[in-house]
Amino acid sequence: MKFILSRLGFYLLAFLAAVTINFFLPRLMPGDPIQSFLARLAQNGGQISAETIASLEVLYGYSTNTPLFEQFITYVGSILTGEWGTSTRFFQPVFEVLGRGMLWTLLLVGCYLLVSYTITTLLGIYVAWKRGTWTDSVITVSSVVVSSVPAVVMALGMYFLFASNLGWFPTGYAYNPSIDAGWSFEFVGSVAYHLVLPLLCMVALGMGNVMGMRSNMINQLGEDFIVMGWAKGVKDKKVMMQYGARNAVLPMITTFAMSVGAIFGGSLIIEIIFNYPGLGQVMFQAMLARDYPLIQGYLLIMTVMVLGANFVADCLLFVLDPRLRTQLD
Repeated sequence: MKFILSRLGFYLLAFLAAVTINFFLPRLMPGDPIQSFLARLAQNGGQISAETIASLEVLYGYSTNTPLFEQFITYVGSILTGEWGTSTRFFQPVFEVLGRGMLWTLLLVGCYLLVSYTITTLLGIYVAWKRGTWTDSVITVSSVVVSSVPAVVMALGMYFLFASNLGWFPTGYAYNPSIDAGWSFEFVGSVAYHLVLPLLCMVALGMGNVMGMRSNMINQLGEDFIVMGWAKGVKDKKVMMQYGARNAVLPMITTFAMSVGAIFGGSLIIEIIFNYPGLGQVMFQAMLARDYPLIQGYLLIMTVMVLGANFVADCLLFVLDPRLRTQLD
């Protein structure tokens, strides 16, 4: 319990530091969200008074007459009360806008984590067991080559090949707009069909984890308890899965937690290219409009997810690894 509380305290401090950066980072960007809004209004021939501009600055939490420190205190208070402000791009509460995109991003990222880490973990175990063979060479080289392709190149290549040219998959959105959203087989099938290409792209980019699992597994195969298992006549399959893989997978938990931020960053690019209506699309439009409240809300959600994933990983390692509990006793 002492270990859990100490880690929780550390992540709370990290969260406060991230909140501070989250507040100041958008304000270091060139441009002004209020002026951006006024420019869009002027393009349509609209004009508003100075008093209305001042009201907009108060509404969106950006005032040229209010010191940054006071704005920061107001911002921290709004986080604690759940009032994340109003989007200058969508003219809706930030939490509401992010909630719509969050559902699709969680679906995409959740399926990716389930599929990718299952495939890469099993392949890593297998090629480590078959190290030095042609199977090992083919799988490891292929995984490194595929995962080394930039996300933009991978996504654009799959989009133009499978969606635009061959027409095997849809070119955008999360489901067929002509289908009523609901728990029907037609709707679920449409969601799965639209999910395939972005998911395939992310899984391909994550194939580099095969090398990490392979390295962990090879290190475990040289341990004394593995040699003892062979000497006792334990079957190879049991030695591989229950002796070696059980311990080799522990570092992958930490790797998974540390990669959460990169996973969401990669999904942002993929969502934009495939026109998938997740948080990536929301963030892209927020950056174009200098929508400070929406950008801050997005970064806040990413911060909570990354810190939460690392905290869960620490707790899992404490439960699964008896060596860690022994060191702390």
